[in-house]
Amino acid sequence: MPVFIVYFALLAVAFFFLIVRPQRRQLAARRALVQAVEVGDEIITAGGIYGVVQSIDEDTMQVEIAPGVVMTLAREAVAQRRPDDPPAADTIDRSESSDSADPTATDAAPED
Repeated sequence: MPVFIVYFALLAVAFFFLIVRPQRRQLAARRALVQAVEVGDEIITAGGIYGVVQSIDEDTMQVEIAPGVVMTLAREAVAQRRPDDPPAADTIDRSESSDSADPTATDAAPED
């Protein structure tokens, strides 16, 4: 019987560390994200809609999704904030020669 109690306690501790703690951490990060959203931020909603925050109330926010089109959303509908500086297109590594990108190019010498 004591082995069963030790086994059950070990299982409870493992459940706490593998399930409960990560979930609490994720919930805290989610709350911080929702609280950090400010007017002018570009956001993506849980439904995949991109927009710019126009105003924020206690539980809702006004988001402009197109010029002149404003939606009212729950603050909890924010899935993520868009980064302020997207990577520039000129930072792509183009160090390979243009010949290797040509699908019609061959390495064999032409026959005479």
